Amino acid sequence: MSDQLLWYTTRGAGAVSLVLLSAVVVLGLLARVRFETRGWPRFLSAAVHRDLALMTLVFLLLHIVTAVVDPFTHLGLVAALVPFGSYYRTVWLGLGTIAFELLIAIVATSLLRQHIGARVWRGIHWLAYLSWPVAVIHGIGTGTDGTAAWMLAIDIVCVAAVAGALVWRLLAAPPDPLADERRVAAERASFGPGR
Repeated sequence: MSDQLLWYTTRGAGAVSLVLLSAVVVLGLLARVRFETRGWPRFLSAAVHRDLALMTLVFLLLHIVTAVVDPFTHLGLVAALVPFGSYYRTVWLGLGTIAFELLIAIVATSLLRQHIGARVWRGIHWLAYLSWPVAVIHGIGTGTDGTAAWMLAIDIVCVAAVAGALVWRLLAAPPDPLADERRVAAERASFGPGR
């Protein structure tokens, strides 16, 4: 693989990772306010959210692997695994490593959700909201295209989408249309069968 192809792959995979991660965060914010209706089952929202998260990891791993093996930067595995362990753009790469490790913690606990409990999982899952701005800052500071018009446009769209979903969740979210049904089902489940 040529050095130039590695360089473009690293840059492209980083941009795609940011777009996908932003979409995952937006879906997470929207799912939290239960935006689905009877015609849109919740499992479908969860499946899209999960599948986008997995695609994000695929592109993120492509971004990391191509950056590590790129002979121009000579990053090595330490830079990819140890925050602030790189000589090259130390702070910016360190932020990227932190964002990656936060995402790995989220994936690992999501896979173990049934074993660790919903409360622990939810607490760790909140790290997604921290990993996203750290990843955005990493891209702005590390990326050679950080000030390019096309990358600035991607950053602005991603930030606007997440900010819009956050504002909607906090201020304008409609009441849960299925809240009564969930409450009744939970009450029935707490009494157990035969009561």
